[in-house]
Amino acid sequence: MRLSSVLASLFYLGALSAPSLASPTVLTIAKRTSGSLLDIAPKAGTCAGAKFPNECKTAAEAAPFINQAFHTYCITTPGEAAAILSTMAFETVDFKYNVNHFPGVPGQGTRNMQSPQFNLLYAQSLKLAVDGSDPKAVLAQLTVNPAYDFGSAAWFLTTQCNDTVRSGLKTGKLEGWQAYITECLHTTVTPERQAYWERAAKVMGVSIE
Repeated sequence: MRLSSVLASLFYLGALSAPSLASPTVLTIAKRTSGSLLDIAPKAGTCAGAKFPNECKTAAEAAPFINQAFHTYCITTPGEAAAILSTMAFETVDFKYNVNHFPGVPGQGTRNMQSPQFNLLYAQSLKLAVDGSDPKAVLAQLTVNPAYDFGSAAWFLTTQCNDTVRSGLKTGKLEGWQAYITECLHTTVTPERQAYWERAAKVMGVSIE
């Protein structure tokens, strides 16, 4: 499948500042009749009633920064994009959170709910002045900037997942995504998590096998 045919008639969701991504090799979240970011995260249409409103982002607010992350970390395959999108939407309950409140691990957060040790590595990769002895302060430096906040999942995939896992995601097959969950994220495949991935795969044009 040609990347240019994955998403047609593109236009960005939202009007927050983000670079214009004209390259046909960079995947973009688009609103089409067949799919949009809201189709992946259906509760992201509003932040009304959010328990932590300062953390909540709507789909319209999130999309430009996700596009920016795809550009920054060269996410060029629908399978990898679907994995990133589904991870963020699942871990943040449709972009309602960027800090771990339940059970409340100090320093865990960003839009893929990274553990503190990975947040430190991520912050260092961004050349931020961080003190590894204070995980909450590290997290605060990441979440205050939406580009950093929404860039964490793409950074993690491209720096912490091995080539075998990434190759598996590119196939679009269920077992490739399952390996990403168990071997790279080191967590458990659940029906709820898989439902997010299936929605993201559909939006990104991945034929689930």
